[in-house]
Amino acid sequence: MVRILFVCLGNICRSPMAEYIFRDMAEKRGLGGAVSCASAATSNEEYGNPVYPPAQRKLRQLGIDCAGKRARQMTRADYAAYDYLIGMESRNVKRMQAICGGDPEGKIFRLLDLSPQIRDIADPWFTGDFDTACAEITEGCRLLLDWLAAKGVLSQQK
Repeated sequence: MVRILFVCLGNICRSPMAEYIFRDMAEKRGLGGAVSCASAATSNEEYGNPVYPPAQRKLRQLGIDCAGKRARQMTRADYAAYDYLIGMESRNVKRMQAICGGDPEGKIFRLLDLSPQIRDIADPWFTGDFDTACAEITEGCRLLLDWLAAKGVLSQQK
């Protein structure tokens, strides 16, 4: 099983959207049993808070329920617990590396580093643009799932 941790600043918008969108995609491809994912924050500002209402609405529009999700902060122990730790923007990646004491195994990268148009996913809490964030997260999750499949680390759920 491949274990993935999606990470953003507060764990109330982008990273929970990525967690739930990726899980939904994997299940629809029959790969739900091949992946495990979660999400976390680089800060503790939103610790314990639910997914931000506009992010919940975007997920509901996709038929995805995120009820019960609460923000948590990433820890150094997450580096050993996950195969990939995926940030939404460069600032997240830098903070993730600081939390983990580096990245000796090359497990930390941005979600859109796999895209032909490598870029950050802007924080919709600041921009108010949840449509663009959701579209970019969806693109990144699709690319990540394809990349993992191409690497041969996923197998069909039986």
